[in-house]
Formats: sequence, C-alpha cells, structure tokens
Amino acid sequence: MKPVIICGGIGSKMWPMSRSTMPKHFLPLVNGKSLFQLNWEALRKRFSPEEIFLQTNEVQAKIAKDLVSEIVEENIFVEPEMRNQGPATGFAAAQLIKRGFGDEPFILVQADVLREPDEKFLDMIGEQEKLGKSTDKYITGGFMPQSIVRGVDYLVKGNLVSENNGVKIFEVADYIDRSEEEKIKEYLGTDKLLLHANHTSMTSNNLLKMYQKYKPEWYEPLVAIANNGEVVSEYAKMPKAGIEEVTKLVYKSGEALVVELPFNWVDFGTWESVANYMKEKGMYKPEDVLEIDGQDNFVYKKDKKYVALIGVENLVVIDTGDGLLITKKDQTGKVGMVVDKLKEENRVELL
Repeated sequence: MKPVIICGGIGSKMWPMSRSTMPKHFLPLVNGKSLFQLNWEALRKRFSPEEIFLQTNEVQAKIAKDLVSEIVEENIFVEPEMRNQGPATGFAAAQLIKRGFGDEPFILVQADVLREPDEKFLDMIGEQEKLGKSTDKYITGGFMPQSIVRGVDYLVKGNLVSENNGVKIFEVADYIDRSEEEKIKEYLGTDKLLLHANHTSMTSNNLLKMYQKYKPEWYEPLVAIANNGEVVSEYAKMPKAGIEEVTKLVYKSGEALVVELPFNWVDFGTWESVANYMKEKGMYKPEDVLEIDGQDNFVYKKDKKYVALIGVENLVVIDTGDGLLITKKDQTGKVGMVVDKLKEENRVELL
C-alpha cells in the first residue's frame, strides 16, 4: 500500500486563522499539533518515510517540509495548478505509475481530517490493501450519519464483501446525490445509509483504466504524465471537475466497494466543529478570557489580549491581530463568505 497524503485547499471557513500561507490543516489546533502532523504520525506507525507520499501545491509542500522534516523530497507530487479532485486523484496515480508502483494499491489520505484511534485507521488501510490487490473495483469510505449533513453525497450499502479486524466492506448498492434529500430521508435511520467520506483506494493502473472508460479527457493527459510527458501542459488539458464525474457512474454500475469507516472521523470544517471537539476532549483552556452571565462561548487568540464576554452565549471569537471574527456557532458555515468578500476587495494581505 502507498499512502498519499493529499492537501491543497485553504479552509476558508476557518478564517481568519486559515490563510493561503498557513491553511487549516497546518494550524496547531490539537494539543499544539496540526492535522497534517497527526496524520503523518499515524501513518508512521506502520509505514516508513520512504513509503509515504504527499501531493500538494508548491507553497504547501514547503510548509509540510518545515513541519515534518523526514518527508522524502522525491515523494512529493506538486500539482501545477488547482483543477479539482478528479484530475488531482489521477495525478497521484500517474506519479505512482511513473515510479513503478502501478500495480500496488494506494490510498488517498485527506490532511484536514482527524481519524481516531490510529490503530483502527491503520487496520482499515491493511484491509483495503488486501482488497486492492484482488479486485479492480473502486474502493471508497463512508460512515453512518445520525442526521442529514448537507453538501455531501451518500452511498447505500449492498452485500457484505468482507469483515476482518473490525473492518466491514460492502458492495455499493446505490449512490444518492446530495440534492436528493427525500431519498436520503428514506434511508436515514436504517443500517444501509453511509455518508460518503472519501479514502479512495485501488491500484494506480486500475484507476487510470476507470478514467479511460468514463473520462477519456482525463485519461490521455494522465497517461502522458505517467510516461514522463511534460507535466504542466498535460495537466492543464484536463477539464476541472470533482471525481464524482466518474465515481457516480461507477457506483451506479456496481463497480465500487465501500468501507464502513471503523474509526471516529472528525472533520474540522468550521470553527463550530473545532470548538465542539476541543471542549469534548478537555483541550479548551483559554487564558485571560472572562465570561459574565454567558455560556458556551469559544475564544481563540494568538496573543495575550484579555477578552471579556458579558451576557452572550454560543459565540465564536477568533482574533489573529490583523483579523477578528465574531459569529454565532451555528453560523460559522458562512465564514467563507468573508473570504469571498476579501477577494472581491483584493485584500490579499488578509487571504
């Protein structure tokens, strides 16, 4: 198995701390460590630095190297530009083929997600590796949702394919687009519905065969890259799109498997999710923060500024010195709108 840690986004919903020069997965949010560092440390329990790959852009590659000095330089795949998840996934496969690993399974590990405990995550990787060597089916991951989560797609579990080390792998019986809310409600509360949570795995050669069948406009440039073609020009030929352009067809055709994630999947997508996690784990111990006649507020600041909150509750206050965010917790999903406005105003110093 070849783990490929993939990161490239900024995490605009976690402004003002998350910036292009220091995206959220590099912020020291968990006991002084970043999500990137924690994912690296988890993989290092089973893999050597030479076996772990990183795919990102040029700026974030430098940040990653500064945080984790043992990253092998030759194992960094630098995307020439952002063209969304479909081309990016194919690029990882093409780079692995170029290095002679075309018939070995790989797994994409998103850097902005926390997986607990590490051991169950690694057990899952082991089971995916076995399966990736014996099938040409696309393997992904999902977990059973407690309520509707908007903005993501869903999968319906089919027959159980295998169950080892607490890891259950199923055929994909159906794919439900995020827009099909009534259909999602039909399955919600049953043991059949899984929220799609990535963790793509298969051999690189099989991934490109899948692209050849369903997305030839991605396949041809990727084959050229795998055969030492000019990366920048070939990568630019691929239309921008999510991998769903391919996988939704694969799910519908019965050519996919889904792992029911055996670990706790923590997505730090908003400041509300960070606040909830830190308080649940007892990590939230703010200094010089006073609350009077208020409760359940969350303050995160980079300096020693004294903060007093009076008569307010469920607020998120993030102070970076050059930026100050104050919002209700349940409104933190709108923080990306602030970043959009800053872009309109060309406030590059705040991005």
